[in-house]
Amino acid sequence: MRSHILLLGTLLVFDTLLYAAEQNTPVDAVERLETPISLSELATQADLVAVAQVQDTDYVYTRSFPSEGSAFLRILIAYKRDKTSEDIIEIYEKGLHHHECYFENPTVLEEGRRYLVFFRHDPQNPEYYRGLAAGCALEILVTDNNRYALKYPLEGIQLADNLDELVAKYDFRDNYALVSEQALSPVQRDDLLTKGLIIRYQGEFKYTHGIDLTAARNLMDIKALRQNRTD
Repeated sequence: MRSHILLLGTLLVFDTLLYAAEQNTPVDAVERLETPISLSELATQADLVAVAQVQDTDYVYTRSFPSEGSAFLRILIAYKRDKTSEDIIEIYEKGLHHHECYFENPTVLEEGRRYLVFFRHDPQNPEYYRGLAAGCALEILVTDNNRYALKYPLEGIQLADNLDELVAKYDFRDNYALVSEQALSPVQRDDLLTKGLIIRYQGEFKYTHGIDLTAARNLMDIKALRQNRTD
């Protein structure tokens, strides 16, 4: 699945290049169309802000890539929600586009990945959730003292917050801190190694840095997390 994610990223890069060529627009100009967003603004736009864990997925696949369907996540910690009775939530996605909200399905022998998520209600079916235009999830890893930390470098959402001063070194006790060589491009691998953000570990690579989840949570304005609750 990790190799699928890498291939999917390659396809998205190709799509960006194709779009730029068709519009006679430089690629860097296309990339600049994405405006960074703060954690507070993400929380303001979202109906649900939470730490959640992937339980299962039900996707239609096109050429080995998910193209439509639902993921089912368990809420572990809720920071903002309007339905207090929810435990398992369904996130629907369709199509291939920038900041799509698909999740890797765990095997029967694995725990699902954990994320800090930002979802909105599906306007056509409020029982479902959808991702935000700016992205829907930041991956969380478990540290050696059983705390949560955002995996660093962050992937999935381009944040406006300056989080560099919050980055710390961790000895993660989480299988998802490991990444195979095939899941990283040579340029990405060499860059992460040079910066000390991954190390070689048991034939793979291991992430070494993160951002304490509580510190990241404190960057969200309390007003952004307020919402009327219903059951």
